[in-house]
Parts: sequence; structure tokens; C-alpha cells
Amino acid sequence: MCGRFTLTVTEDQLKMRFGVEEIPFDYQPRYNIAPGQMLTAVIQHEGQKRLGQLKWGLVPFWAKDASIGYKTINAKSETVAEKPAFKNAFQRKRCLIPADGFYEWQKSASGKQPMRILLKDREIFTMAGLYDTWTSPEGEKLHTCTILTTKPNPLVSEIHDRMPVILRREDEGLWLDREHFDSDLLHSLLTPYSEDEMFSYPVAAMVGHVKNELPECIAEI
Repeated sequence: MCGRFTLTVTEDQLKMRFGVEEIPFDYQPRYNIAPGQMLTAVIQHEGQKRLGQLKWGLVPFWAKDASIGYKTINAKSETVAEKPAFKNAFQRKRCLIPADGFYEWQKSASGKQPMRILLKDREIFTMAGLYDTWTSPEGEKLHTCTILTTKPNPLVSEIHDRMPVILRREDEGLWLDREHFDSDLLHSLLTPYSEDEMFSYPVAAMVGHVKNELPECIAEI
């Protein structure tokens, strides 16, 4: 599962990372992004990357109402091609979810310790995502997304039994390509990221409360 993450970089860092000249929304560094909130996403349109915002919790275009989004914050990579909520988006609506860390809770004798997991170089990485657009009975459009998960690498397995699919930078273009669909090739990308390039550290329990959106959330304790 992936239920909380961070994107604390500057607007200029985000633009440089994805080769875009502008961000069409009020970007702010985020220290505790939670399901149901708006997050930054990257899609590809006519061969160009575009940054925008999506609501976390995918609502398929065919859903009767938006409440399904509470159950679809994650999609298991092993079954994404078969599940009704995800199979259409897997074919045509793949996106990148930029992050610079994610949280998981490690069980211990004294309770659950929140851990922040990130790359050793502390750079932006991208999680594999899917998106869709749902239209309400009143005609309002809702743009939503989900984050794919996979089995954990040895580092994350000490903390949790799932981890987000983190794409290698050289594979991001393939994941975004809407014109060519090769299920087997795409599934080959949905593997645990190398533990050798990652590390983790404990953070304060305050990250357990979604209202806490402060730099202190990512401070090591």
C-alpha cells in the first residue's frame, strides 16, 4: 500500500525535472499528501509532458457515484490489467506521480513507528499511476488517480508488505506513451525498485494526522 507521501521540492526543481516551462496551478511543497487530496501528476499529450492536479482515489468513468474513490487509492500491479476499476485506464490513461519520499508504518513492540522512505540522492522519483475522468449527474467533471503498488524490496519489507511502483527514469516515457499498448512490456516495469538506491528513517507520529502539513513531518527523530 501507499497511503502517504511527500513532494517537498521547489517549483523550479519540478519544472526542470520534467522539462516544462510552466505549472498551471499554485504549486506548494507538500509534506504529508493523503488520499482524497489533490496531488501533482504528469501526463503526456501530443508527445509533450504536462503537469496538472488529480484527486487521489480513482473514480472510473463508468462509476455510479464518486464514493468508489475511497477504495481505489492503490492498484495492485499484479491484477491491474484485469480489475474493472483499472483495466481501461491501464490501457490508455497512465500517468506519473512525482514524489521525493513516502511514508509507511513499521510495527514494533511499542506500537507503530512511521518511517519515511526515499532515494539516497534525495531526488524526485516517479510512482506509476493511472487516471480517469468521471462526470457527475450534474455534468461536473472529476479528474482522479490511483498509485500502483508491488511487492516490497528487502528494505521496505522490514517496514511494510507492499510498496509503490517507482519507475526508473528511462522507463517514464514508455509508461506515459498512450499510442502504444503492450501489456507484457508495461508489466515488466512494475517491479520493486532497487533497495541499494533507497534508505529510510523514522519520523514523528504527527504524520499520522492528515491535517499536519508541516516541514516537521519529514524531520528525522
